[in-house]
Amino acid sequence: MSSKYRVAASLLCAFILVLSFGCSSTKPKAEAPTPPPVEVAPTPAPQPNVDEEFVDGATVEPIVSEQASVEDLPADLISLNARGYLDDVFFETDSYTIGEASREHIAANASWLNQYSSVKILIEGHCDERNTREYNLALGERRANSVKDYLAFLGISPQRIQTISYGEERPFSMGHDEYTWSQNRRSHFVITAR
Repeated sequence: MSSKYRVAASLLCAFILVLSFGCSSTKPKAEAPTPPPVEVAPTPAPQPNVDEEFVDGATVEPIVSEQASVEDLPADLISLNARGYLDDVFFETDSYTIGEASREHIAANASWLNQYSSVKILIEGHCDERNTREYNLALGERRANSVKDYLAFLGISPQRIQTISYGEERPFSMGHDEYTWSQNRRSHFVITAR
């Protein structure tokens, strides 16, 4: 019988010991005082990705055009887009830099968009078939955003512009030569609301 009591006493002691450690409290640590908030200067708005000649010398004023009535435009968006009011912007291979000729097309598009201030657009970024699907989707996105940034630089509200990348998925021209590829490296404008 004494071995039963020893086992019971040992278990009872172990139980009391576990309870005593479980109930012990720790003193709260003193928290270090929080430093006062540091004022951070706002980061400057990113400039559109344009070639060095533009950055070094030329300046561009926001385009101001007389307002025109959207009633002058076709009511059907398919007909409106088929009229070709907005020019595509083309890019060099593996580039999303806006060159001089592209700036002229974007400026013409900005002028038209200023005339019809309620019009909203979608800029589609496209690539040729070379490179991987993932690379082309990323490059198409950079192309579309580069054009959007330049339109905003010219005074078009970014809230009127959406972007999407199709990469190589929707070619404008079919073929496997340099001319075909040059036609597919573009940002295409689609009017989404008048």
